[in-house]
Amino acid sequence: MNTNDPFVIERTYKAPVAKVWKAITDKDQMKQWYFDLSEFKPEVGFEFTFNGGADDKVFVHLCKITDVIPGKKLAYSWRYKGYEGYSVVTFELFAEGGNTKLKLTHEGLETFPPIADFARENFVMGWTELIGKSLLEFVEKPE
Repeated sequence: MNTNDPFVIERTYKAPVAKVWKAITDKDQMKQWYFDLSEFKPEVGFEFTFNGGADDKVFVHLCKITDVIPGKKLAYSWRYKGYEGYSVVTFELFAEGGNTKLKLTHEGLETFPPIADFARENFVMGWTELIGKSLLEFVEKPE
């Protein structure tokens, strides 16, 4: 695998597309499995920020929505305040019977500075936890 290849993770959830879409676009639901955003609108051009990272080193994430197809696709830029680099996170949803397959692609990781916090392994670990565990548990929990 080339280090410039985007990171891609796919998971299938035992939940309908509408439920997964709401989980990735509703700020009140997002804070339960993702990050606590002060505001979020799934509209092209909408900008949002959030803090993330370890307790001793917090990074301000600067994001701008670049693509929305309701119920199918959400993409946004992902940058860090005070650092070079530009990446894009894309969520794609596919109905599979009553289930939903989610494909997350994070491209542009190689544009960030070569520091440990921005190492590809950290993104792999973070997205695997968020998509493979947190979101799974959130959308599959009984109402």
